[in-house]
Amino acid sequence: MNPAQHAKAVAAETAAFVATVTAADLSTPVPTCPGWTLADLTRHVGSVHRWFTELLRLRVRQAPTSRDVDLRLPEHPDALPDWLAQSAAQAAEVFATTDLDAPMWAWGVDQHARFWVRRMLFETLVHRVDAQLALGLSPDVDRALAVDGIDEFLTNLPFASPFAPLTARLRAPDRTIRFSCTNDDDDEDGGGDWVVGLRPDGFALVADPAESRTADAAVRGAAADLLLLLYGRMDRRSDAFHLVGDADLLAHWFDHSAF
Repeated sequence: MNPAQHAKAVAAETAAFVATVTAADLSTPVPTCPGWTLADLTRHVGSVHRWFTELLRLRVRQAPTSRDVDLRLPEHPDALPDWLAQSAAQAAEVFATTDLDAPMWAWGVDQHARFWVRRMLFETLVHRVDAQLALGLSPDVDRALAVDGIDEFLTNLPFASPFAPLTARLRAPDRTIRFSCTNDDDDEDGGGDWVVGLRPDGFALVADPAESRTADAAVRGAAADLLLLLYGRMDRRSDAFHLVGDADLLAHWFDHSAF
């Protein structure tokens, strides 16, 4: 997916989130975000939108020293869905007037403005799923989005330790884990295959997964399920996944990788 597609998907995912929570009781707990209600979840997503939008507007070239931004939070929780919609509208305006291929600071690999649009997309998508699960709904995630989200997650996770400190423990003596998407017939469809290498000094995606045909452990599942698994929204022991290889290595990964 390209930056323009990411920007369009941010708007669509936010609209789906807003539609989910507009008529809901915002005091409803969100089991996949322990301690949060739907109001907290909505407030968080809108705050992320406004923070990332400000970073894009300023085109920051160094890590900011403050996260202060005028969130314009509404006084009453019932107004939060409209506030979130306004946050997305503001983001869309900045996307439209920003060269998304322009260099700027980012905490991940891609040091360009487009990093923040992609990151906003998957922050919104995963929390849209959280909201729907909290209300007993069955979330649907587009396959192409899920594949892109898996790639975004695994690419940037090695740099996430400042806010996901457990990732700093993802060390192992030269071990590999393969994550593969399947199609409806449970066959590898060639549309999503990643190998993560764990070393004594850290971990990272292997540049060419084909060079690591035999991994020490592997997880296969539908793209949408695999995305939610990586974000800690599904259990690897679910029937949705096929696990092979070193069970202890997989336990180590999932105990330390979600954020």
